[in-house]
Amino acid sequence: MIAIGSLNQTKVNAVAAVFKQNEVITIDAPSAVSNQPFSDEETQLGAINRAKFAKSQTKALIGVGLEGGVMFIGQRLYLTNWGALIDETDTIYLASGARFPLPEVIKQGLLEGKELAIVMDHYTGTKGIRHREGAVGVFTNELLTRQMMFEHVLLQLQGQKAYHDQLNK
Repeated sequence: MIAIGSLNQTKVNAVAAVFKQNEVITIDAPSAVSNQPFSDEETQLGAINRAKFAKSQTKALIGVGLEGGVMFIGQRLYLTNWGALIDETDTIYLASGARFPLPEVIKQGLLEGKELAIVMDHYTGTKGIRHREGAVGVFTNELLTRQMMFEHVLLQLQGQKAYHDQLNK
């Protein structure tokens, strides 16, 4: 059994797609970071906090946390995302996924203190982008979606755990 520290359907679907053989349970987990993480460190910490909470509050052997954020490289603001997996031995595995620069109009909204989901909903004229294609889907013409991006992170986590388990047989 795997617990994901989120009720966001995109994240839940990504976990279910990658961990097909496992029962997946969801729990609303606090990230304990700002609503809009602005660095790799903060985004990663949000994923870790969600994974720890999910595992500690359920009977699952594995807790997973996924967190999206943004980070600067020079003057450019990039989308970033992190995942954390905590296994039955409390080993923490970490992985990051796709990154790309956000358009200046999106950057400005974020610098004004708005959350990416709100800025993206306004930019696209729709509601709930974070529950569907995400910013990555919008800016890649849906060649890559938010779920696919999180699946990539989860595959890295799954692979690290499998490698670790193999070494410790």
